[in-house]
Amino acid sequence: MHQGHRERIRKKFTSHGLDNFEDHEILELMLFYAVPRKDTNEIAHKLINTFGSIPAVFDAPINLLKEVDGVGEVAAVFIKLIPELTRIYSERKFSTSNHSLELKNLCDKLCLKFIGRTEEIVAIMLFDAKGKLIYDGIVNKGTVNAVDMYFRKIIELIVLYNACSLILAHNHPSGFAVPSQADMDSTKQLSKILHNMRVTFVDHIIVADGDYVSMRDCGFDAIFEDD
Repeated sequence: MHQGHRERIRKKFTSHGLDNFEDHEILELMLFYAVPRKDTNEIAHKLINTFGSIPAVFDAPINLLKEVDGVGEVAAVFIKLIPELTRIYSERKFSTSNHSLELKNLCDKLCLKFIGRTEEIVAIMLFDAKGKLIYDGIVNKGTVNAVDMYFRKIIELIVLYNACSLILAHNHPSGFAVPSQADMDSTKQLSKILHNMRVTFVDHIIVADGDYVSMRDCGFDAIFEDD
């Protein structure tokens, strides 16, 4: 019975994609490949009922996923793999399809790093004297309040790559893309460091729920110590 149902769900997907799927059907189909011998329809309903939505399911910690009846270690890891794969796919596809270094495109590229993140991270882009992107990566995970730790990493990378300018980005996983007082204080502190190193601080981007805010566009130019 389960096999016939699974074949029908798979055929529905191969014929029409996920556009006509209910949320629980999407999870049900996905779990076919992690839970081979159970009714994944029932498990999918339990996941939606427990967490409320597909994004909430993907964002849930592994230990909480495993508390749902029918979800073992393999299924929980498989679920957590999906947002990670989405982020990697989006980042790499962007890199191969968009070579423009306009600020908006750079911010769009930075935002891809935050897909599926449930903890705060800090990312930077470094550029050479001609404005070429020479480094693009994460410098801190955890809390952005630990500024001394990731400031040291930023300085090391600037020296290593002989960078001339920088864009900083961090996320508010459970908030809004609005600069906090801590964000303004850390931006001002980093700006002084970069000014002394003669490195241009292009912008500080704050990301939340797929949206982002430029601190320069928000009118915080006075925080940046421009020459």
